[in-house]
Amino acid sequence: MKLLSTQLKDSSLHIGLLLLRLSAGILMMPHGYGKLIHFAERKDKFMNFLGLGSAVSLVLVIFAEFFCSMLLAAGLVTRLVLVPLSIAMAVAVFKAHNGEIFGDGETGFLFLTIYIMLLISGPGKYSVDNLVLKK
Repeated sequence: MKLLSTQLKDSSLHIGLLLLRLSAGILMMPHGYGKLIHFAERKDKFMNFLGLGSAVSLVLVIFAEFFCSMLLAAGLVTRLVLVPLSIAMAVAVFKAHNGEIFGDGETGFLFLTIYIMLLISGPGKYSVDNLVLKK
């Protein structure tokens, strides 16, 4: 690999997408798991960002952060699971952290950026999606 080269090998791209998917999925799962195991304590205090109630909002965030993150790491229905993940991070950054992308919302903004990039690029060759949809 030449450090100053601007050439991109196909295998490098797919390995990069795999690492990005795995790291984003695995690093987000503990956020959702923490909310899942403490659901009873948080359900009445959670932000009601859709007007559906705190408990429903918390369920939607747990679904995105935990379950969708597992599917993202596996590369299964990747673009579909990136939608709730992106929405959850957009709400976290722009509602919960008042758009402070260089402050408290920095981590959420980084995840949001990764999710949008993966939504554009797709899961890559090393994914369950590729195995299932392979022609």
